[in-house]
Amino acid sequence: MKYDSNAKYLKSHEWARQEGDLIVCGISDYAQDSLSDVVYVELPEVGATLASGDIFGVVESVKAASDLYLPMAGEIVEVNEALIDAPETINADPFGAGWMIKVRPSTPGEWDALLDAEAYQAAAEAE
Repeated sequence: MKYDSNAKYLKSHEWARQEGDLIVCGISDYAQDSLSDVVYVELPEVGATLASGDIFGVVESVKAASDLYLPMAGEIVEVNEALIDAPETINADPFGAGWMIKVRPSTPGEWDALLDAEAYQAAAEAE
């Protein structure tokens, strides 16, 4: 499995990475591998304001459908529209082209509560 050392994680397998004043989010390599072939993704509307832990979308694969949980509270400022026509991008590049949303965080201190790559790797391997 690959882990992005610049990202923080939720135990539910979402990642968050700071880019300027925004947080970019997606699902981990572990999650995409567990799901297998991603065939559909549902993402939120730009402008939606959500709390940390809220469901921001759904990812479906040939195996299962999984809710997506927001790592940090804030406003959705961009969604990766390319995933609607090419959801398999999540499998090919979960930390790059497979990003899902960009959030303007409303509570920046929540960043410190997220798992670093090492802690997330330990949690994922314990499953």
